[in-house]
Amino acid sequence: MGPDPAVAAVRVAVRRVLADLPQGETVLAACSGGADSLALAGALAFEAPRGGRPAGGVTIDHGLQDGSDERAETVVRTMAGLGLDPAGSTAVTVDGPGGPENAARDARYKALDEAAERLGAAAVLLGHTQDDQAETVLLGLARGSGARSLSGMPPAFHRQGVLYLRPLLGIGRTTTRRACKAMGLEPWDDPHNIDPAYARVRVRHQALPALEKSLGPGVAEALARTAGMLRDDADALDDLAARAYADLEVREDGWNTAVRLDGLAELPRAVRTRVLRMAALKAGSPPGTLAAVHVDAVDRLVTAWRGQRHVDLPGGLRAVRRSGRLLFGPA
Repeated sequence: MGPDPAVAAVRVAVRRVLADLPQGETVLAACSGGADSLALAGALAFEAPRGGRPAGGVTIDHGLQDGSDERAETVVRTMAGLGLDPAGSTAVTVDGPGGPENAARDARYKALDEAAERLGAAAVLLGHTQDDQAETVLLGLARGSGARSLSGMPPAFHRQGVLYLRPLLGIGRTTTRRACKAMGLEPWDDPHNIDPAYARVRVRHQALPALEKSLGPGVAEALARTAGMLRDDADALDDLAARAYADLEVREDGWNTAVRLDGLAELPRAVRTRVLRMAALKAGSPPGTLAAVHVDAVDRLVTAWRGQRHVDLPGGLRAVRRSGRLLFGPA
């Protein structure tokens, strides 16, 4: 008799991503102790040895709640009990711009980067699920974001030389919880996950259930599926924009970046605005504050110029149209 279907689903998802990784190199599971990452850790502990790969686990103690250090140690013992070796915890200090959620995420990823480098890990697996993806898409819709944001979380990405993988983006939260129960694992429910002060929590417990009630079941799956299709579109458009930028970029003394206007206006808007965003980012405008409204204003210098002097951009920069070129530099 085989494993519970939920356990099998999580194991298959992990097995697929492990197949693309080098044999003999360590893979880490980032485990908070919640149902999603705990099911992930259990699946990794089962699958990695069968593929000839060492597997470990790491949990991050954000220090935001009383007893967080004790819970971190409990997670470490659980991971070790599953057979993950090494299994350890890292304490971080949560501060910085962007609110507590962003600060906690930044601190968490920095700690994971350092753990992966220290342990020589080929990859770090994250426990984000299909439900997390649906929530991300809805949050992007609420912000009026573009296709890149609406494409949700990528299944794989690099940062600081570390490969991060999300094997469970096609698996729902009910499946991971059932998998934990079948494996005899007791997940920890973070009280922050039911605190309506957080926008994601309101989406999870209010917006998505309301959509399911009004439109019928399967909304989360449909949103996640849509995210995948939009990611393909966004990847193709970004590739076209990168080629166009390479053709249009020129050097201009005294300016951070510059692009030729000749050929820029004729580009499809979806490609042209990406070129303009690339130019602004290369000039030094911070990606977290460079918004669509800024890019649209720069685009009007290209397509609807009526003698406007310049467009101010985040980071103390400005865009100026001059002598057949669009120039980006200090204000």
